Amino acid sequence: MNAADYRAHWTLAPEIAFLNHGSFGACPRTVLAEQQALRDRLERQPVQFFARDLVGLLDEARAPLAQFLHCDPADLAWVTNATAGVNAVLQSLPIEPGDELLTTDHEYNACFNTLAYVAERYGAKVRVARLPTPLRDTEEVVTTLCTAVTDKTCLLLIDHVTSQTGLVLPIDDIARAMRKRGVRVLVDGAHAPGMVPLALDSLDVDYYAGNCHKWLCAPKGAGFLWVAPQHQNEVRPAIISHGASAPTRKRSRFRNEFDWIGTSDPTPMLCVPAALRFMGGLLPGGWPALRRHNRSLALAAREVLIDALGGAPLAPTQMIGSMAAHPLPPSRNASPPESLLYADPLQETLLGEHGIEVPIVPWPAPPARLVRVSAQVYNCLDEYEQLAAALPAALTRE
Repeated sequence: MNAADYRAHWTLAPEIAFLNHGSFGACPRTVLAEQQALRDRLERQPVQFFARDLVGLLDEARAPLAQFLHCDPADLAWVTNATAGVNAVLQSLPIEPGDELLTTDHEYNACFNTLAYVAERYGAKVRVARLPTPLRDTEEVVTTLCTAVTDKTCLLLIDHVTSQTGLVLPIDDIARAMRKRGVRVLVDGAHAPGMVPLALDSLDVDYYAGNCHKWLCAPKGAGFLWVAPQHQNEVRPAIISHGASAPTRKRSRFRNEFDWIGTSDPTPMLCVPAALRFMGGLLPGGWPALRRHNRSLALAAREVLIDALGGAPLAPTQMIGSMAAHPLPPSRNASPPESLLYADPLQETLLGEHGIEVPIVPWPAPPARLVRVSAQVYNCLDEYEQLAAALPAALTRE
């Protein structure tokens, strides 16, 4: 099968070269059909669904996700997205005035905002480690973080795969280094599930929040929070509801609280097994083959951009997963953005004039910026070459 054949499994607009799977994912037709069937079941008898069936359905869906993540289902909580999981952890931490919360200059803005909010609330300090650009190797990341740790550092919030720059950070090495220094580690793993192999039980971190709607291709509203057993009594969801007083004879408070935070649509979470099956069955060789395919395509796309735009890659190939970013010249017409999400006029030019959906990302701060491409099985090299051909002229006209 070629990319066009795979694309038929999605409802993506055929006239658009969709090079931005990384932002919100895209859900295949068969998974959307499964979701609609679950919604129909819910609406036929809502009381039966929510009051009698839902707990068992959530547990049934959690089991294959835990198998995929190589962890105990008891340590997994459902959340709507990785940001919700990060919020739950940060707002549950025993933070004291004067504590330092460490992160990097690549951290996703939504989670950085939560870190800043919690620090201000408790009189703590956010410390930002600035990673070298370009990076020579993964050891530079570990060294930079270790240098930033002080005797007041209590937590590191770290991306597994950075959103703006698309870099796969060496989480195993980072976790070991932080453990030696007594620093808890919260991983913002928004992009990692489905992009890189995960074995949460053997990853020496304290908390891991991930999305299922990105590279697993589940519907929007499906995410998870993994919490090490020793911290589960401490971590509470941002919304306290019936689970706080539910019986704990058969289920922990951790599971009770996160599984019920009020009435909402749980079907995205219940569709995760269908997404795992579908995506894992697309290529001979299953998920490992799909990850290899997407990574190879992302690396090829990066070379196309380097050839067209010049400059050096942001990091070595070992730090690339299914996304790649490359620097662009600063905009000569830059103005303060009204939104941090897709405010650059260049992105609208590429979409409106060339039919290319690709994010132009401010980094490390406007007017500096990057173009970031994603690689999913429905993409092909011609689409990145189309982007590379369109960019020089579009940049000249700014």
